[in-house]
Amino acid sequence: MARVQDRNGRKQDGQKQNGRGAASAVQSVDRAVSVLEILARLGEAGVTEISDELDVHRSTAFRLLGVLENRGLVAQTKDRGKYYLGAGVLRLAGAAAVRLDISQEGAPVCRELADELGETVNIAVHDEDAAVNIMQARGTASVTAQNWLGRRTPLHATSSGKVLLAHMPPTLREGLLARSLPRFTEHTVTGASALRAELETVVGQGYATTVGELELGLAAVASPVRAHDGRVAGAISVSGPVYRLSPERLPELAERAVAAGTELSRRLGYGG
Repeated sequence: MARVQDRNGRKQDGQKQNGRGAASAVQSVDRAVSVLEILARLGEAGVTEISDELDVHRSTAFRLLGVLENRGLVAQTKDRGKYYLGAGVLRLAGAAAVRLDISQEGAPVCRELADELGETVNIAVHDEDAAVNIMQARGTASVTAQNWLGRRTPLHATSSGKVLLAHMPPTLREGLLARSLPRFTEHTVTGASALRAELETVVGQGYATTVGELELGLAAVASPVRAHDGRVAGAISVSGPVYRLSPERLPELAERAVAAGTELSRRLGYGG
């Protein structure tokens, strides 16, 4: 009986320790965010100033600053030992701003293209291992593609996803291609070599197409949307049933998708 009580006691102690560990991690995150807010308010600050603001020991403030500096979120002035917000914060803020701009500027572009073609038009952005549709305009056709708004779709089996894959940094792309890619239909391309070859074509011709790769009977074409710095920040696609988006019609739709992508890129400040 005593042995059982001992095991239960140790288990409870472990649960308490796990709880304390989780609470400590949350506290560290909260303090790190507070450091960023302090530097945003003050412009720059030393370790002592930050430790006083946080009401923590200087060693704790120094460790927090070290982690943030390693991630590029803060930087240090070499002459005075002061810290200030790093370029990493601008990168994160820029990514958020581009998403917001795409949503705002993309609405009229989506609507015009959907009205012109009678098909469903979407704008998607990259999110980890998927493409997320953040904007949609329904076409006038009686039978239209389903509602994709807010849905995460696979990069390797959608036209928008292939555009995003084709233009992302090589190391990131290769990391995604090295994974086991799911097959959704008999037309889904899952081999890394075949996908690499297709992605090269996407870059060369300026658009991507899929026919029955995510769902049988569904076809789509997508083109890149560029931010002001030329980086591909999203993709605009036209989708619908295969009997309307036939192989004969895809080149025409691709031309219109590319034009819409160019227009949206111009609205985002890209002049290339």
